[in-house]
Amino acid sequence: MSNTRRSFITKAAVAAALSPFAGWSNGFGQALSNSLERAPHHSSPSDLKITDVKCGYSGGGLFVKIFTNQDIWGTGEAVDAVGGTYYMVQQLGRRLRGRSPLTPNRIFEEFRKGGFFGGAQSGIYVAVLSAFDAALWDLCGKALGLPVHQLMGGKFRDKVRVYCDTELYAVRNPKPEDYANAAMQAVGNGYTAVKFDIDSATDPNKFDRYNWTASNAELERMFDSIAAVRKAVGPHVDICVDMHGRYDAPTGRKVAKMMEPLNLMWLEEPVPADNIDVYKTITQETSTPICGGENFYLGYGYTRILEQAAIDIIMPDLQKCGGLGEGQRIANLANLYYTPFSPHMVGSFLGAMATAHVCASVPNFHILEWQTLSDTEPKWKEIVTYDKPFIEKGFLVVSDKPGIGVELNLEGLKKYATPGIPFFE
Repeated sequence: MSNTRRSFITKAAVAAALSPFAGWSNGFGQALSNSLERAPHHSSPSDLKITDVKCGYSGGGLFVKIFTNQDIWGTGEAVDAVGGTYYMVQQLGRRLRGRSPLTPNRIFEEFRKGGFFGGAQSGIYVAVLSAFDAALWDLCGKALGLPVHQLMGGKFRDKVRVYCDTELYAVRNPKPEDYANAAMQAVGNGYTAVKFDIDSATDPNKFDRYNWTASNAELERMFDSIAAVRKAVGPHVDICVDMHGRYDAPTGRKVAKMMEPLNLMWLEEPVPADNIDVYKTITQETSTPICGGENFYLGYGYTRILEQAAIDIIMPDLQKCGGLGEGQRIANLANLYYTPFSPHMVGSFLGAMATAHVCASVPNFHILEWQTLSDTEPKWKEIVTYDKPFIEKGFLVVSDKPGIGVELNLEGLKKYATPGIPFFE
């Protein structure tokens, strides 16, 4: 601890005691020393080492906590592709012990290249890596006393606009009036953009559960539902429509053309993410902006789709595409093609704020996803520690606290922990 601020001040106080002004200087040094005793104190960054990595699971989320030899830690989150990854977290964690956490980009690249034959191109490996990456950025910020956005080069904006995913899919076979009412409720809560899902496996008009070519009656339901939203909210509220990549190319083309009079912000994933050429065909045939990317991984997943202008708006999920550093690299790559960056986000407020730091740090940020259940379900406030409203008038204010600025409440999270998996043990 010879390089700590506390050590430095203590030595200064001892030296002062030997000087002609011993009485005055000793009291001054003691006051500062006492002040430091009451405040968090960390050693020089060169002394910071990772001592352990622990994790917990809740629903579809993975939460990773990286501990150090000082009184600081970092937390990160991953979503979706995290099932069955507990032992992967332990394996990667062992590789970090004894290392400095202050090189997140280097660690990311070592893990990615080191896992080349272990699935590091996409899927669960990259999702777990995303949680580690966010935790390392959080730790760096706390160690250096800076928010993540400052570590990433500073911010273009103090707050990021969010759209409200109304999650109307929780209602079985909703009617157009249900869509309109949900939209008006969101607008009444201060949101200026809303999103609705129009894919439905339970639609009574489907002829075949496994054939996702939409019938004319399904198409009518889709259009009538979103037309009711547009009528209810007027021309200035933005509307996003999600098809979750479930449909085939003919249906994707029809829906994109059909929605043109409704002036959508975007049509999201009309077809699966696998075939970029089909995306390009749909994008070129319609004036409806086409959005995709939540199921692409790493920057490599976006190179061809950007080069060929196969989609209009990208929406990487920073809790599974590679993390915060990779998220910024993807956004900057998209900026070279004048493509908006509108991240997908279905995590907790920890994940939302982590994503917001990246959104603040790039010029081409467009809008960020926000789940309406985070406004209404107690769980989402119980599992984190944050002293301000999550969303204010349709915006998320970016934290200026060191690191991400949001902490996990492990006692709250434990209530919702996935059974049968060790919880931060």
